[in-house]
Amino acid sequence: MSDKDAVREAEQAVRSLFAPTPLQLNEHLSARTGATVYLKREDLSPVRSYKIRGAFNFFRKQLAGGQNEARRFVCASAGNHAQGFAFICRHFGVEGTVFMPVTTPQQKIDKTRMFGGPFITIRLFGDFFDQCYKAAQAFTAETGAVMVPPFDHADIIEGQATIAAEIEAQLPDGVVPDLMLMPVGGGGLSAGVTGYFARDLPSKTFLFCEPEGAPSLKRSLENGAVVTLDQVDNFVDGAAVGRIGDLNFARLKPFSADQVLLLPENAVCVTIIEMLNVEGVVLEPAGALAIAALDALPPERLKGKTVIAVVSGGNFDFERLPDVKERAMRHLGLKKYFILRLAQRPGALKDFLNLLGPEDDIARFEYLKKSARNFGSILIGIETKRPENFAALKQSFDAAGMSYQDITENDILASLII
Repeated sequence: MSDKDAVREAEQAVRSLFAPTPLQLNEHLSARTGATVYLKREDLSPVRSYKIRGAFNFFRKQLAGGQNEARRFVCASAGNHAQGFAFICRHFGVEGTVFMPVTTPQQKIDKTRMFGGPFITIRLFGDFFDQCYKAAQAFTAETGAVMVPPFDHADIIEGQATIAAEIEAQLPDGVVPDLMLMPVGGGGLSAGVTGYFARDLPSKTFLFCEPEGAPSLKRSLENGAVVTLDQVDNFVDGAAVGRIGDLNFARLKPFSADQVLLLPENAVCVTIIEMLNVEGVVLEPAGALAIAALDALPPERLKGKTVIAVVSGGNFDFERLPDVKERAMRHLGLKKYFILRLAQRPGALKDFLNLLGPEDDIARFEYLKKSARNFGSILIGIETKRPENFAALKQSFDAAGMSYQDITENDILASLII
């Protein structure tokens, strides 16, 4: 049996869980880019992410012929992998233990428990994932449980590749994608999809999308070997991986580092807000990565082309929405933060307010401290309708001789006071 036949067999097996997720032509994105844009909607799986596929395929093979039916399975995850794992434990009626960091939001814990029901036990351990993962490994060694990895395993990769088999069947007759956009975290999805299409599509068809704060694949391709990142920005939590899977990298190594597009976390927020407001589609940050790439690519790369973007997940915690909106506005240049030094005299605040333009609005105003006898420091957040308004505002500040500092892009300072 060829690798492609094995994926097709896995794809038929996964039909016992759910129908193929839709490959939808998106009119809004197509009109905006001049391309024909299809979205592969993995956010519409039973657990709202593609992770259920790899977990199902791993369990299916582990349990073939009655093996391991009495054994416990274990995973370490605070997100989509945990939910897919829990769903599959219940499906097969086997016991599973999910290790999660103590800092995991209650919403994710509750959803994992809901999917697994009585077949799973959740253990909270450590403040960070690495601590949690080590605890899961120790549990595996002590109990003989079977560890279900999130991405670095051939059966997981094969399961994620079922996405490609569905895309192949769902594309209109005669339509061949010119560009396929895929989010990358640990690399299981990308390794599976590229492997499936290896003989059908040129390698240049594929573009891998990583968050700027977690460029594991790009750095590894540049280095020619797997690189472990010193630090990772966890905002795009579904793709914020410090080290791509070894097996996954071996399969992705033939690609160029130029085929990895790094997307700023704040740009991803713009996509989340746009898809929610325009399309009514709820996406998690990792699920928005491939769509965000449409804004980062030059127009000539897209116009007239057939593009497929894999939407990897929609498990979004709405408590994060204010932060996402804030980041989106900052990325679009519609919101900035300043520290001002205002004279401590009657009318000083009024003079400042008169500098604002007709489209400028004060979103935050906070007296920080009295820095001198005659002056005070003010933190102010300003929203506007057009980014060019800030150039005019700064000119007004300068003309008035006002002392100010724009701290919008100062991550360290902004994190302390915003």
